Amino acid sequence: MRQSDIAVIFDMDGTIFDTERLVLDCWERVGEKHGITDIREVFMRCIGTNKVRTEEIVYGHYGRDFPYGKFSEDSSVLFHEITEKAGIPVKPGAAELLEYLFGNKIPLGLASSTRLATVTQELQAAGLYDYFQVVVGGDLLKKSKPAPDIYLMTCERMGVLPKNTYAVEDSYNGIRSAHSAGLHPVMVPDLTPATEEMRSLSVAVFEDLFGVKDYFAKM
Repeated sequence: MRQSDIAVIFDMDGTIFDTERLVLDCWERVGEKHGITDIREVFMRCIGTNKVRTEEIVYGHYGRDFPYGKFSEDSSVLFHEITEKAGIPVKPGAAELLEYLFGNKIPLGLASSTRLATVTQELQAAGLYDYFQVVVGGDLLKKSKPAPDIYLMTCERMGVLPKNTYAVEDSYNGIRSAHSAGLHPVMVPDLTPATEEMRSLSVAVFEDLFGVKDYFAKM
């Protein structure tokens, strides 16, 4: 397959941005402040999902009386305090990979479970927004990853076929979503290691985005 025949869709948090660790840190700090336990365990189950599914997971673990609104607000405030001072942390190799694919005229899309307004703002702040032909946020759909909906929507808006499209993901839910949609998942693990299931669903697994760049360069 020639590069001109393919398209590539990226996840954002944990794939392009090194934000998963930062969000986890915020959750843990807010959780400690309010005496909330098992935060890490619950957070790991929420990786790759949208706000609605995250709420369901949190309430399912702690019960409906859990003050999710206050917890989420405090975590968000802390996250933005940190990123306003230090900026959004970009994954090593992200800029180089995007520049390489864009320079070779490969259509690029982004499919993130984060709401569209936040995705747009963070990509623009990092100077990466213009690489993408289409950007889709998790609030545009009812079903979150691992459902295939977000990848199917992104492919449709890009005018590309899933069978000709690669998905670059870090999370289990993201890999499952891309695979279910008929794309070719490429995994770059972040907080969660590549399990046997993930290797079976992915066409390739790399330690970093430099490896992904070499993978497409050799295609």
